[in-house]
Amino acid sequence: MAETVLFLCTGNSARSILAEALLNAHGAPRFRAFSAGSQPVGRVNPFAIEILTRQGHAVEGLSSKSWDRFAETGAPRLDVVITVCGNAAEEKCPVWHGAPVHAHWGHSDPAAVDGSDADKRAAFFSVYQQIETRILRFLGLNWAALDNDQRAQALAEIANDGLPA
Repeated sequence: MAETVLFLCTGNSARSILAEALLNAHGAPRFRAFSAGSQPVGRVNPFAIEILTRQGHAVEGLSSKSWDRFAETGAPRLDVVITVCGNAAEEKCPVWHGAPVHAHWGHSDPAAVDGSDADKRAAFFSVYQQIETRILRFLGLNWAALDNDQRAQALAEIANDGLPA
């Protein structure tokens, strides 16, 4: 059975969406990713959809949704919860099904970039690359051989890999 990973951000429109799509693309069938937000904006940022499509990722089913969905009865059991923005990392999370390992992989918000569409595309591509680097490092771990403390340590090391936050 696949391990489940929930990526959290405040709006669930950009960074967490990119992470969900990347882990589902690179990590299947070992991992199944989801994303959610503490205050979802209700739509996926068009630049996130554009970069994912350009990079050959499936975008069907991606949506901006509340993290409350993953605390409800019948929600998937979560093995890992990773925040990808500082605001979500500082918020009190709901109680998740399972006993997930928590980590924070901070990334700057590409949706907050002012400027031309080219500037915004560049910001989204940069964050996409940063998240992909972390996802690939995560997938390189011998995850099944690690206990929860070792998993948390490994995720923290990936967070501290020198990428810009």
